[in-house]
Amino acid sequence: MIQLRTRPTPRKSFVDSYFGISRRGSSVGREIRGGITTFVAMCYIVLLNPLILGASADITGAKLSTEQVTTATALAAGVTTVLMGLFGRAPLALAAGLGINGVVAFQMAPEMTWAQAFGLVVLEGVCIVLMAVSGVRERIINAIPMALKTAITVGIGLYIALVGLVSAGFVTRTPDSADSTVPVRMGLDGHLTGWPILVFCVGLLLMIVLVSRKTPGAVLISIVVATVLAIIVNAAFHPSGWGLVKPTVPTHVVATPDFSLLGHIDLFGGFASAGPVTACVFLFTLVLSGFFDAMGTITSVSEEAGLVRDGRVEGMGRILLVDGFGALAGGLSGSAPNTVFLESAAGVGEGARTGLASVVTGGLFTVTLFLTPIAAIVPAQAAAPALVVIGGMMMAQARRIPWQDIDVAIPVFLIAAVIPFTYSITNGIGAGLIAYVLIKIAKGRVREVGWLLGVLAAIFAVYFAAGSFMS
Repeated sequence: MIQLRTRPTPRKSFVDSYFGISRRGSSVGREIRGGITTFVAMCYIVLLNPLILGASADITGAKLSTEQVTTATALAAGVTTVLMGLFGRAPLALAAGLGINGVVAFQMAPEMTWAQAFGLVVLEGVCIVLMAVSGVRERIINAIPMALKTAITVGIGLYIALVGLVSAGFVTRTPDSADSTVPVRMGLDGHLTGWPILVFCVGLLLMIVLVSRKTPGAVLISIVVATVLAIIVNAAFHPSGWGLVKPTVPTHVVATPDFSLLGHIDLFGGFASAGPVTACVFLFTLVLSGFFDAMGTITSVSEEAGLVRDGRVEGMGRILLVDGFGALAGGLSGSAPNTVFLESAAGVGEGARTGLASVVTGGLFTVTLFLTPIAAIVPAQAAAPALVVIGGMMMAQARRIPWQDIDVAIPVFLIAAVIPFTYSITNGIGAGLIAYVLIKIAKGRVREVGWLLGVLAAIFAVYFAAGSFMS
């Protein structure tokens, strides 16, 4: 009798087992490539956050130095993103939130000291962590109808595509003095001119071709090629219009980090400086923005990564806990609240499916503490094509929306439209939820809403009204 020998199943490595790389249909190479791509797509925050926080003075007239905020930004992003990889086990990177850092700089700081402003950021993180630990945050996310969650993905796709076009200079704001009814335009004067725009177009077209051909490393290859082209163009023609990052070969690669803002907080002093009502409005705004901005980003990026099962994100409890810690870490480090970044979608588009990609991204942010000059060579025109292409891919989720159902069609449209038009995920979610609840009540279907969605709609109504207290 012939006995057939069966080949033993190869044992998975610890890394594969821990992160579930094979189970999610990925590989170590794809995770590393995706982590690098996410870092390249979002490393601009190390340069942008210091410009925003450094542009304002606190109530005493004190300003933050570029070195201080650069260190705080890179440190918080590195620690929280690695934690997301190891504990959250998801391909989601965190850094100082755009938009909310403007609230800290231009609304909170003039009313209190920087230490007090960062103290309120820490309190925001504590609130979000408590909501995550108690399960309230996950319960809220699960209460939102699937069609509205899909609309968030579509809206964010439009949002990040617009962010890419604007950051590259392909789309610009029409000056108010022009007295035009058109708020934005193509290029600086309705036409595409200048070498930086050419670099963006070359990078975008190259990425479209490579992605359509399913070339491994398409996004990263395009960013690298566009960056090299930008350096050559800048050296040969010295054009203006690059924006925040001018693509030049750095004269030195090592910089000494400045940790002077680390732990420089005053938890409750802001309530005395700005007044209890104003401070509470600030805290409410931080919590609400941090809560729903992250919710929208986590849901949409996770859906693109195939991590949504039966309408729920795999490991959502752990992910939300790390996100809450991110806000806390942002305040402790002397930065803005850290939250999950939309640019994580760039790494997902490159194949990232597990937390290993986040470990790679966070490790690169940590290295950036000492290598800031190198991070400064990638111009927006080289990184922005990734946002446009990934935004287009996320738009494909619109096919899952039941457009024939008027009860969800209008709320879905509001979410998808308001997010990019107001540059705020929170505003879009709020507008959509209020419309959804109002439609259900008007049609006598209150039971379909549920008490939780009703409370959320009321909270958002207060959120929109609270702007009058902060103006």
